[in-house]
Amino acid sequence: MTEKEYNQCVDLYADNLFRFIVKNLDHTEDARDVVQNAFEILWKHCNDVPFEKGKSYLFTVAYHNMIDHVRKVKRITLVDDFKEETKISEQRIHDAKKVLEKALDKLTDVQRSLILLKDYEGYSYEEIGEIMQLNPSQVKVYLHRARLHLKQYLVKMENVI
Repeated sequence: MTEKEYNQCVDLYADNLFRFIVKNLDHTEDARDVVQNAFEILWKHCNDVPFEKGKSYLFTVAYHNMIDHVRKVKRITLVDDFKEETKISEQRIHDAKKVLEKALDKLTDVQRSLILLKDYEGYSYEEIGEIMQLNPSQVKVYLHRARLHLKQYLVKMENVI
């Protein structure tokens, strides 16, 4: 990959990659770090990666960096103690976007990534398989199970109202 092709990769894939990572992490700054790291790794290996494989390489590297970041964050636990009078009672959320985000949070990291890559970003089963190092039939099965979990969550009236 030449320097010009690398710059094309930045122009073509940076926004999609950032959108995918920020949807999974729900933290903009962490997502920027993961995406920047993915482009840095691509730059270091640009002689080994052909331009045609740039997109899948970036998504694969970013996905694995995101998983590493999530594992690191899970080891850090923060505890906030609030007095009873300062706690805010939970209110029912009627916004469909919030309900969907809450439903996605109930999925595993792999299931959430599959849903976002297929239904939100529109990647094919083969592309998702390359990104997540699964074969296309595994992608289909895992995606089916993830959609079933979403359906089970969303059909419950108490989760939607």
